[in-house]
Amino acid sequence: MPPKSESPANPVPTPHNGYHWNHQPGRFFEGWYYRVTLPSTATEVGPTFAFMYSIEDPIGNSPHSGGAAQILGPEDVYLWRTFPGLTRFWATEHSLGLGHWGSKVVGTPRLLDPEVFEQQVSEGYQATDTLHQGILRDPGTGEVTRWCYRIQPVYGWGNADQPSQATMGWLSYLPVFEPGWQVLMAHGWAEGWIEWRGQRYEFRQAPAYGEKNWGGAFPQKWFWLNCNGFTAEPNLALTSGGGLRGFGIPPVQVLESVAMVGIHYEGKFYSFMPGDRVVCDIQPWGHWQVTAENRFHRVRLIGSSQRPGTALRAPTERGLVFCCRDTMYGQVEILLEARSGLGWQTVVQARSDQGGLETGGGPWDGPWHFEC
Repeated sequence: MPPKSESPANPVPTPHNGYHWNHQPGRFFEGWYYRVTLPSTATEVGPTFAFMYSIEDPIGNSPHSGGAAQILGPEDVYLWRTFPGLTRFWATEHSLGLGHWGSKVVGTPRLLDPEVFEQQVSEGYQATDTLHQGILRDPGTGEVTRWCYRIQPVYGWGNADQPSQATMGWLSYLPVFEPGWQVLMAHGWAEGWIEWRGQRYEFRQAPAYGEKNWGGAFPQKWFWLNCNGFTAEPNLALTSGGGLRGFGIPPVQVLESVAMVGIHYEGKFYSFMPGDRVVCDIQPWGHWQVTAENRFHRVRLIGSSQRPGTALRAPTERGLVFCCRDTMYGQVEILLEARSGLGWQTVVQARSDQGGLETGGGPWDGPWHFEC
């Protein structure tokens, strides 16, 4: 049975958490990302489950119209399923809520009570800011993956005692940057269960994370570094990303390289945005380094991976195709310092073996170095 818990209103609602499609023709995609990280033991790095959902060209009549669900599970094992039936997809406009049924269920697609979903939906998912539930079937092996867990948000995007911010600033409300990107929940706690490859994982107080992106233009090259599984610092959450971003209103756009760093620690938010000094050195795979500085703080991030990573699909002009590589077993190091007189004082220094690392798009014919 699904876990029982209260489902209060989200105390940290974030901008852009609603569905963005304006019902106009033309290319459009929206994608959502949910993750839960299970604790490590003395001998083994804890597994992470990353869930990725997308919808493309929801108006229909396009070769790319439809939805998909992807999971990156323990040992970076990959599962995906398509959901071509657009009429079985739903999403809410002014709050975080979405779902897609692969099977026909009586009534209009909508958020179901977890017990009803479990009884009536043979394949599909539903997700809000406090609930995440689904079932996928692997037609090749016959294996069934199920999950249902509740989420208690801790950080949206910003100081814990203030309204959440738009990840890429106020200009993200205007149709001049494509695609849009928003961290929905930089950190939260998850309680529930996941059944994966014959094993049931039950958890409480497991770090959870969520983000989304959307738009009518598609990213061309990017990197991503993320972690909220610092065992020694349970109230630390880090997100950094950068890429070639389109600026302007299609079809007249130019590309610019931008990057940012956002850190939540002990209720406070430390932000380094385009306009601050952000320097990125990213290898095609295996090494990520970002340094950033503003008037009050500076940060150094290092991500590394000896694993080969797993190829994932992402929306592109050519539809949903393999174009990025991820691992949930990245080594992540962070040093955040505050200006103190003529020197610097450490705010937090931490390391984790449960970081999420990604490179995507291209071309990746060598190291990518840029400063913004």
